[in-house]
Amino acid sequence: MNLVFNFPAFTVLISLLCSGIGFAINDKRKARVLSTCLFCACFVMNLCTLIYCVKNGPFTYMMGHYPAPWGNEIRAGVGEALIACFFNVIIALCVNGGYSELLNDVDERKIKLYFVMVNLINASLMALVYTNDIFTGYVFIEICTIASAGILMIHEIGRTMLAATRYMIFSLLGSGLFLIGVILLYDITGHLLMPNILEAVGTLWASGEYHLPLLVVICLISMGIAIKSGMFPFHFWMPDTYGVATPSSSGILSGIISKGYIFLLIKIIFRCFGTDVFYASGINDVLFVCGVCGMIFGSIDAIKENNINRMTAFSSAAQIGYIYMGIGLSPTLGVTAAVFHILTHAVTKPLLFLANGKLALASGREKKFLGLRGAGLRNRVAGVAFTFGALSMVGIPGFMGFISKLLFAQAAVGGSLHMAVTIIALAVSTILNTMYFLRTVITLFTAEGWDNPGNVRVFIRQQPGFAVAAICFMAINVVIGMHSQPIITLIERGLAAL
Repeated sequence: MNLVFNFPAFTVLISLLCSGIGFAINDKRKARVLSTCLFCACFVMNLCTLIYCVKNGPFTYMMGHYPAPWGNEIRAGVGEALIACFFNVIIALCVNGGYSELLNDVDERKIKLYFVMVNLINASLMALVYTNDIFTGYVFIEICTIASAGILMIHEIGRTMLAATRYMIFSLLGSGLFLIGVILLYDITGHLLMPNILEAVGTLWASGEYHLPLLVVICLISMGIAIKSGMFPFHFWMPDTYGVATPSSSGILSGIISKGYIFLLIKIIFRCFGTDVFYASGINDVLFVCGVCGMIFGSIDAIKENNINRMTAFSSAAQIGYIYMGIGLSPTLGVTAAVFHILTHAVTKPLLFLANGKLALASGREKKFLGLRGAGLRNRVAGVAFTFGALSMVGIPGFMGFISKLLFAQAAVGGSLHMAVTIIALAVSTILNTMYFLRTVITLFTAEGWDNPGNVRVFIRQQPGFAVAAICFMAINVVIGMHSQPIITLIERGLAAL
């Protein structure tokens, strides 16, 4: 057996192993080094998997060498490996870019537990990306939920506990709906492996049997993941969750955790229901409408905000709307645009949240816009980083965000009513994005006196971790924004192989 076949399973197993080792480490620096090495090792293995799949196509790996239903199975292809590589890079940059704030926000005795939770998140994301078993997907959804709540509430202030409680309520509601859908699907088909489910669902749908139960299953699973990922109108947990967490946690929660859930939904659509059945069910139209509403109302809520973290959080709700709009459009160009926007948002939102943390520190920990006047001049690296992220989210040419919006517009062409609604929604959302991001950038770079005694000047040598992370995020954004076709091609190949 080729060694590469083991790499997807290794990324999950060594992440779980490092989580266990983390409990025995009492030095926060060693815990940080262990986690960083883990992310680098996973990235190398995922990159090797990507290269292999580009050359040879996808492969499956039977866990334990026992066939279903006793055994489990991992499936790796171009799309899975590409997403996994991005997730590893982003989680590493988030942890190291916000490390200084982590030291300030978290009790020193609990920092090692933070890295334990982050390692569990990495294991969960790798499993969600690679699993070929729908119940395994549910198991790691729950592990990811618990670990995500952990990195949120570890910043022990009153609002984080409230935010964690609200986050858990919505997450458990979504998980419950997903589990009920999986149970009904197993009852109907008798399978948990995705290819076997696909075959059974296709046969049942074509024969006309179980149409209503299958429709209920598709609705339960789709809505369960939609709630967990913050689709409109279930996005109201986002502002508190992202807004009060330490910057590393905000970057991880907004950048990759919700995207892991959405990518699992895309896999289920392609590998369990089949695109013909899913788009014939009409659930895609529900996702499309909710996505468009999220794009508009998320941006309107962002305009109303006076807190930079909450504004960025509502912006995340709007960007999640883009992804669901794409999924609702079509299984080809629409989903391709959605997956590309997953990468765009995963690269951009952590950059914004990390920059927010540094801008607040330069302004006496003030997060309201009035107190942030001139923050971009006091901390120029953070100011430039926020500006780069804002330009990408608005959709300025040369950034990943522009390519995303271009792909969504291309996907809408020829879609009659969908085309008109999509083009109008893109135009309105872009105008709204410009309003609140331009307002913020102007505020950050408006010259302001030093009346506030908490205002301090921060230089690049004082924040090496953040500077490296910010430069990497900006470089990835611009390089892919300028040369997006290779990534788009990999996404198309990955979806075709699903």
